[in-house]
Amino acid sequence: MNLKVYFMKNISRRSFVNKFGLGVGAAAVMTTLPSYITQSEKIEKLYTGKKLNIALCGLGNYAGMLAAGIEVSEYCNLAGIVTGTPEKAVKWKKQYNIPEKNIYNYQNFDEIANNKDIDLVYVVLPSGLHKEFVIRSAKAGKNVITEKPMAISAADCEEMIKVCNDNNVQLAIGYRLHYEPTHLEIKRLGQEKIFGQVRFIEASLGYQTYDILDKKTIVDKNNKSEWRLNKKLGGGPLMDLGIYCIQASRYVLGEEPIAVTAQFGTVNNKDRFSETEESISWQMEFPSGAVANCNTSCGYNIDRFYASADEGSFELSPALSYGPFVGKTSEKELKFPVINQQKTQLDEICKVLLENKKLPNHITGEEGLKDIKIINAIYKAAQTGKKVFIV
Repeated sequence: MNLKVYFMKNISRRSFVNKFGLGVGAAAVMTTLPSYITQSEKIEKLYTGKKLNIALCGLGNYAGMLAAGIEVSEYCNLAGIVTGTPEKAVKWKKQYNIPEKNIYNYQNFDEIANNKDIDLVYVVLPSGLHKEFVIRSAKAGKNVITEKPMAISAADCEEMIKVCNDNNVQLAIGYRLHYEPTHLEIKRLGQEKIFGQVRFIEASLGYQTYDILDKKTIVDKNNKSEWRLNKKLGGGPLMDLGIYCIQASRYVLGEEPIAVTAQFGTVNNKDRFSETEESISWQMEFPSGAVANCNTSCGYNIDRFYASADEGSFELSPALSYGPFVGKTSEKELKFPVINQQKTQLDEICKVLLENKKLPNHITGEEGLKDIKIINAIYKAAQTGKKVFIV
C-alpha cells in the first residue's frame, strides 16, 4: 500500500525483542527495503516442523511487505506467485527463488488445484477482485487469506464464505492489527473497562493520494490509474482506510454498532474524485450508548485514535497505519515493541491451520462480512442524509 510512504518515511533502523506474542519480531515493514532486516537481526527460528506454502495473488506494494514478513516467519514459506505482469514474475522468481511451476497468471490460475506445493493463497488484489479469486482458490482446494475489506458487498461476502465452507477450506481476512501489541492493549483497556465504560471514540485515518502515489504511475493529478480511485475495484477512502477506524472502534468497545449517520466531505478535486469520495465522516452508535466519530480521506493526512471513558482516557498517534505507534493513557505512556506486523499475522494464522484447528472468529470471513455491512450502511447514510440502522 502506498500509505507506507507517508507514515514510514522517517523510520530509523531498529530491532526489538517481541515477547508479546509468538516470540521475536522485527521492524521490517517497508516494501522498498527488503534488506531492512540484516542477517544479524533475523530471528533464530525455534519452530522446525512443517510450514505452510503460500502463493501471493497480486504483486502490488503490499505483497512486497507480506513477502518480507514471510521471509522471517516461522510457520510459512513463500512458494508461489500469481501475477498478470510477466516482468514482475521474472523479478519475483529470481528474488525469492520461486520454481517456474509455482508461477501463475490470472488466466491459468485454476491449475493451482493440481499443485500440491501450494497450501494457501493470499489474495492481495484490489477489493473488487477479492471475491473472484477467493472463490477460485477455494474451488482449487486451497485455504485463503484475503486482504481487507473482504469484498464490496455483503452478498459477495456471503457467497465467499459459502464457497469456502462448501469446499472445506478456511477463509481468513488480513487484519494485521489484531495481532499488534499496542492494539491488543487498547482492546484490553476498552473491553475490560480499565478506565470504566468507554463513552466516546474518535478514530481518523487519511492521506493525500496526489502527493503520496508512486510518481512512476502518475501522469498528472487527475490520473485514474490508481485503483483506489476506481469505484468498481473497491476504491474510496472509506473502503481502503476507513475500515481501520471501524475495526478499532468495534474491538475497543467489544460491541457492534446499531446505527450510523454520515456526511461526505468537500470534493476539492472533482476530476480526480469523480467516482469515489474524497473524504467522509461518520458516527456510529453502540448498544452501551457509546458513540464513535470517525473520519477518512484521500485528500488530507491524519492518523489518530482517542477513547474517553468514565475514569480516564487512552489514545494513539500514529494509530491506525503501519506505525510505529505512539500512545498514552490518562495515567502513563503506552510502550510496546515494534513488530513485523505481517510476519506476526501470518504466523498466527498459519500456526492454527497447521494444527488443523478452526481459525478464531475475529479473523474469519464472518468478521469481514460485519465490516462490509457497516461500510454499506455508512455510504447509505451519507447518500440519504438519514440515520441508518444496521441489521
